[in-house]
Amino acid sequence: MCGRFTLTLDPGELQSLLDLGPFTHIVQPRYNITPTQPVPIVKDPVKRAVELYMWGLVPFWADDPSIGSRMINARSETVDQKASFKGPFKYRRCLLLADGFFEWHTAEKGGLKTPYYFKLKDDKPFTFAGLYEHWQSKDGGELHTTTILTCPPNELVSKYHNRMPVMLGEKARWEWLNPEADQKALLEMLGPYPAEEMKCYPVSREVNSPKNDSPEVLIPQVE
Repeated sequence: MCGRFTLTLDPGELQSLLDLGPFTHIVQPRYNITPTQPVPIVKDPVKRAVELYMWGLVPFWADDPSIGSRMINARSETVDQKASFKGPFKYRRCLLLADGFFEWHTAEKGGLKTPYYFKLKDDKPFTFAGLYEHWQSKDGGELHTTTILTCPPNELVSKYHNRMPVMLGEKARWEWLNPEADQKALLEMLGPYPAEEMKCYPVSREVNSPKNDSPEVLIPQVE
């Protein structure tokens, strides 16, 4: 799964490095993004505007929006089959902006979990493959939500965890948003990112708490 990630660059850098459009909301650098928080997404491959959606997908047919906290990820292997995701997969695909993510590795002795931070070797930002949804309550209230697709891990991530988020490269990310894209071709995109282009290192267990959202949680720790 992917339960935490980062986006530490400012909007100007993100626009330049990812070739984005305007930001419709203020986006501050974040060092410990957690589920149910607002996250920046892109839905339109032409305008490429950046909007904020709540992380944790709430299907339009849901009675209780709290279901979103349990739907922060969607498995790529079944995304076109599950009732909660097959509609968004067909019609409401998006990109989530990031520059790193966390996974926790359990030690063989003692069962202690150590957080590891994964990012690209060149430290540039990237995009997760995502889905989005719109939900409306009986009294007219609205929620705009999103989820991150996951896949089997590459050689690097597999040393620490059995899943990883789907990371899309420059060409694939805009094809993911293409409304006319073939669904079979889209499913073929949803594999692990090349391990040789990534790096990771252990970080402080301070990242375990959502309250800790500062550069200090990203300082490398001695293994």
